[in-house]
Amino acid sequence: MAVATEMGVDFEEVRYMKDFPDEKTLRAVINKLEDPVERLVRKDSQFKKLGLNEDDYVANADAVVEVLEEYHRLLERPVVVGPKKAIVGRPLDGKKAKERLAEIFSS
Repeated sequence: MAVATEMGVDFEEVRYMKDFPDEKTLRAVINKLEDPVERLVRKDSQFKKLGLNEDDYVANADAVVEVLEEYHRLLERPVVVGPKKAIVGRPLDGKKAKERLAEIFSS
């Protein structure tokens, strides 16, 4: 959010635990997503405790939607959605999160 504020970008913050995106919204985000779809799923201690397998979500939008609908807390964040593309606001391929966010806000 600080990057958006610095760049003067208007944005809407969605508190996903209070207002979790429905299946249609998740699929719309996935359709814009520049990152691999499996990055939407947090691979944290809860993921491991549930006995989930990371490989089940690689390039599998249906599995990602299914697990996120059941376990909202596994949604990686922040997810930044612009008019044409979306990203997970985390470092990727040597780019820092701030650089990635700046790219989406400037497009």
